[in-house]
Amino acid sequence: MGNVIVVGSGAGGATVARELTMQGVSVTLIEKGKKVTPDKAFQCYDNLDVGVELLKTSCLGGTTMVTAGNAVRTCETEFKKMGIDISSEFLEVERELKVGKLPETHFGEGTLKIMEASSSLGLSMDKMPKFINPDECIPCGKCAQGCPRNAKWSSLDFLLEAEKKGLQIIDNAQVTGILTNNGHLKGLKVLNQENGVKNEYYADTVIVCSGAVETPLILRTAGLVAGEHLFVDTFVTVGGVLPDIHFYKEVSMNGLLKMDDGIILAPHYSGLLFSKLKNRRFQEKDILGIMVKIQDESSGRVDGEGVVKNNTSNDLGLLAEGSALAGAILTEAGVDPQTLVSTPARGAHPGGTAAIGEVVDKDLQTNIEGLYVCDASVFPRSPGAPPVLTILALAKRLAKHISREINQV
Repeated sequence: MGNVIVVGSGAGGATVARELTMQGVSVTLIEKGKKVTPDKAFQCYDNLDVGVELLKTSCLGGTTMVTAGNAVRTCETEFKKMGIDISSEFLEVERELKVGKLPETHFGEGTLKIMEASSSLGLSMDKMPKFINPDECIPCGKCAQGCPRNAKWSSLDFLLEAEKKGLQIIDNAQVTGILTNNGHLKGLKVLNQENGVKNEYYADTVIVCSGAVETPLILRTAGLVAGEHLFVDTFVTVGGVLPDIHFYKEVSMNGLLKMDDGIILAPHYSGLLFSKLKNRRFQEKDILGIMVKIQDESSGRVDGEGVVKNNTSNDLGLLAEGSALAGAILTEAGVDPQTLVSTPARGAHPGGTAAIGEVVDKDLQTNIEGLYVCDASVFPRSPGAPPVLTILALAKRLAKHISREINQV
């Protein structure tokens, strides 16, 4: 078990690779995308139209390169009921990433107006916990494009740290299959996307962390049944005109309002709002917006024919409820209600396609010994909120488990 391959370099892959490398384990990480600097991450969006538009990236560091830096605990209770207690790992991650709420200097006028309007309507919108260094952050509104000042934690931080300790990183390489012999894990088939050369890499342990779209496709090459129950944390952004608010330059999602039915609202600017309003001679600086995110039903699937995830009637009802509330808050904040528009439904947090209890056990291992999964694929349901912190905690727990297994051999 001493030779480990990690597939994917997002929150799960980078963390488990780093943790094992720091413990002296020989780890090779294989990433489909290329290495880019954080300010260029916006060039690596690899979105899919699957019924809703699914936002994802392919680069070293994965989607963590373009997150808003949100650090909320999700699905902690559900995992605990399944025998997976990650409370200590949450604390460990929050300490390492210096998770905290940003100072008042990093709250713009638009976000403050939304928070004040929420309060006026009897709703409590809290400050969003972030893994952003306020000393390096100059609010610019580019969190979802890749931080130009590298003020936000991303998986790239863990990868560069582990690489100095011996982690081998192979980027621009596509895993095309899992190698087995009589049901026993042997390694991986890998295609070098630059020169087209096919290689085989052998390992005692493989941890697939390629995201809820790629991971089930990789698992299926070993005969595993994966890809059902896809969720995407469906969201829309509702916005309208408040002249000269300059909201588009603020830290994204710097507030958080949680509703009892799983809906969350957060201040959010989307360029799609501007696209809808620009014909009315308004400019980007005049738009104020709120994201409405729901815990969508696990009604999608990933298989050899593609990816499908349509909104259910329940999803649409929750989006309508959240959008109405967002409209009321924006109107209270001073937005002209005649200008309110909404983006199409999109998804940013795919998961569920290799769920615990279905495809992996509580140690995140498949029924092929030594083959693990550690990304949002293992979530039992939609968190309806950013899953990064939870994936990091799961990855730390998995690294401890694998380290124990190696030491027992």
